[in-house]
Amino acid sequence: MSSQSPIIVIGASAGGFEALKTLIGGLSPDFATPIFIVWHVSADSPGVLPEVLNRYRNGSAAHARDHEPIEEGRIYIAPPDKHLLVENSHVRVSRGPKENRFRPAVDPLFRSAAYHYGPDAIGIVLSGALDDGTSGLWTIKYRGGKAIVQHPYDAEVRSMPESAIRDVQVDHIVPVAEMPELLERLTSELKSRPKGIEMEFSEYEQKKTETELDIASEANALDKGVLGLGELSPYTCPECHGVLSTIFDGNLRRFRCHTGHAFSPDSLLANLTENIENSLWSALRGVDESIIMLNHMGDHFAEANDVKLAALFFQKANESSRRGNLIIEALSAHEQLSFQVVKEQSKSLNATENDLDQNDEKRQEQSVG
Repeated sequence: MSSQSPIIVIGASAGGFEALKTLIGGLSPDFATPIFIVWHVSADSPGVLPEVLNRYRNGSAAHARDHEPIEEGRIYIAPPDKHLLVENSHVRVSRGPKENRFRPAVDPLFRSAAYHYGPDAIGIVLSGALDDGTSGLWTIKYRGGKAIVQHPYDAEVRSMPESAIRDVQVDHIVPVAEMPELLERLTSELKSRPKGIEMEFSEYEQKKTETELDIASEANALDKGVLGLGELSPYTCPECHGVLSTIFDGNLRRFRCHTGHAFSPDSLLANLTENIENSLWSALRGVDESIIMLNHMGDHFAEANDVKLAALFFQKANESSRRGNLIIEALSAHEQLSFQVVKEQSKSLNATENDLDQNDEKRQEQSVG
C-alpha cells in the first residue's frame, strides 16, 4: 500500500473498549481505509479485541504480525506486550522499551504514522487515564495530519482526551458515535486531494522522530544518540533508574532515559509517587526484620542470664517499633498522584471555598437583618 493513501491510527486505554466497539461498529461495510489500534492491555492479556471487533467487520480485525503488508479494509491491533508501528507499506511489531509505563503504547504508533504518512495520517485519542497519545498526536499535527479526540464528556475516563485537547491543536472533538461519519468524510477528502506536497521540518524534529522510532523498533537507544535529544533532568527513570533527558514537542515537555523508556510528565509523576509507596513498604519490611532480630537476640541473652544486654536489645526493638509506626503513618497519608487526581482535588477545594463564601454572605445578611 502506498504511503499516499490515508490511514487511521487509534489510541485507547481505560474505558476505550466500548468506545472502540461503537466506532468500528458505526463504519459502513465498504469502509476501506486501514485502521491501526493500540488499546492498553496487560502483558498476560488474552487479547480479545480482534474477536470482538470482528463481530462488526467480518473477520477484518486481527493482531498485527511483524512485516505483514498494509492492506485496505484491514484493522491491525497491537498484540499484548508489543508496540505497533507502521511503515510505508508494512507493519512493524516490536518489544521496544515501554512508553508511559505501557507496551503497547499509543505514542510510538502515532509517531510512526506521522513520520511515514504525514498529511495522510488521521490520529484518534479515545477514553483513557493519564496522557499517553498526546505527544504522538502532537507529532501527527506537526507533520500535517488530522487530530481527532473523543469529547471528554462522552468518555468513560476523560484524562487522555483532556490531555490531548489541552496540549494539541485538535481538529475535531466529537462523541465517539459521530466519528464514523467524520472518518468517512475525512478519508474521502484525503483520497481526492492533490498529492506530492513536500513539507519541511526542523533538523531537531526530524532527528528526534527518527531516533524514537528506531528505539521503539528495538534499536539500542544509547547507540542511536538518545542523550542528544534533550538536556539531562534531575529525575531518574522509574523503570530502570537510568538518567532521564528532557525532550520537547513544541511546548510539550516529556522525558526519555538512555536505555529508551519514555514518560510524559503525568505518567512520570504517577510512577514516582507509586515508587514512593513501594519504598515505604520496603523500609517497613526492613524495620520489621530488625525488630524480629533484636527480640531474638534479647531472648538469647535473657536465656544466657545476661539481663542488662537482653534489656538493651529489647529497648532497641521497641525503638524500632516506634519508627515502624511512623512509616505506617506515612503510608496512610501517602497519595498516588496524577494530573487528574490533583485537578479533582482542586475542584473539591474550590467548591468548599465557594460554600464557605456563601455561608459568610448568609451570616452577614442575617446580622444586618
